[in-house]
Amino acid sequence: MNKKVTDIQLTKKLIYFSLPLILSGLLQQLYNWADAFIVGNVEGEIALAAIGSTGVIINLFVMGITGFTSGISILSARYIREKNQGIQNEILATFLILLGIILILISGVTIYFSENILMALGTPTDIFYIAKRYLQIVLLGIPFITVFNVYAAVLRGIGDSKVSFYAVLVSAVTNIFLDILLVVLFTFGAIGAAIATVISQLMMTIFIIAYAKKKYNIHWEPRKKIFSMNFLKKGSSLTTPITIQSVVTSLGSIVMQNLMNTFGTTTVAAITTAYRIDTLLLLPVVNLATGISIITSQNIGLGRAEDAKRSLFIGLKLSLVVSILLTIPVITIGENLIGIFGVGQEAAAIGGRFFYSIGWFYFIYGLAMAMRGYTEGKGDVLYSSISGLLSLVVRIVLSYKLKDSTGNMSLAYGEGLSWIFLFLLFAGRYVYIERYKNRKRV
Repeated sequence: MNKKVTDIQLTKKLIYFSLPLILSGLLQQLYNWADAFIVGNVEGEIALAAIGSTGVIINLFVMGITGFTSGISILSARYIREKNQGIQNEILATFLILLGIILILISGVTIYFSENILMALGTPTDIFYIAKRYLQIVLLGIPFITVFNVYAAVLRGIGDSKVSFYAVLVSAVTNIFLDILLVVLFTFGAIGAAIATVISQLMMTIFIIAYAKKKYNIHWEPRKKIFSMNFLKKGSSLTTPITIQSVVTSLGSIVMQNLMNTFGTTTVAAITTAYRIDTLLLLPVVNLATGISIITSQNIGLGRAEDAKRSLFIGLKLSLVVSILLTIPVITIGENLIGIFGVGQEAAAIGGRFFYSIGWFYFIYGLAMAMRGYTEGKGDVLYSSISGLLSLVVRIVLSYKLKDSTGNMSLAYGEGLSWIFLFLLFAGRYVYIERYKNRKRV
């Protein structure tokens, strides 16, 4: 008979599992900051805006990969009871082959049509050439990101979240060193930052492959050609909805970039820089949600449904506290944070107003992400994905509707209001499943 796990034990487990994910995410964003900080201060606002304008396209790939691999983590966690590395190797190989082929093809097509894509986005002419070259180089690193995320997903599923931190630490050190070398010393500008990014991604991929092989004997041997249709079917039910939602969300961000571009280069520099900071600040909330998802899935795999539910409420409390704490810096010193990236006074002021407008919604975002983690951990990824897509529609519609009355701040208000909508969808689902539907069965 399993010994009852206390709330304190569950809290510690959630914190210890999520903390390395938070630290690795922070490191990853910090070395992305290094690109922006170094390029912005060495090359100026034009180069910074050029890098920022490519963010939505690069994010489309990253969101697709991380969305897909979130499903792999949930699948891997379900088999934690078996303690069979052969199963994990099959999961790894199956999705490396599938995702690898798909992403190499898509990234190749995107590189070829990069000019057309940037033109369709309405990229300002003064940053167009730099943006194009930066984008083409960074997309060469997509295969490395793919392999890294598949390995990291399997390792998260079996309970090892620390490896992501170690790997990203290697990547961050490499990236910052190369930024200084290529951007500052050799004056390659944004192109040098792109080269540094790709090489750093290669380094973290090599690290995680070696780590998984040495510590867990988890690896893929191409000669064995392990490809499991069984795991493909099981994994697809988890990965497909999350991937579609992530990709469509990124496409929505491209629509939002198009709206942002209508306000001019200064607003592009301001708000894309603000989103860099915003993404960094919200990482603890996002990774707590990932922790809730994995621990929920593990508890279900171990037959501990009640522990899974208790993990949600612990996660809600932690997310609420963290998101409130994050609100303080963005509404008080947001303009100063934007200013350190080398933008002009006008851009810094716009970024400060953006932070003040959106910061008051952070606590709602924290609650919504915790609910999402629990929902996906239970395997209800289809509902989670549909909810995310509906929230995106609300964000886009409100951002355009509010443009005339709030100007470029419509980007902040539209997103904040969409978070409220998303939380209501997840809260409603929880009440229906846990309170009404389960009682009806009894």
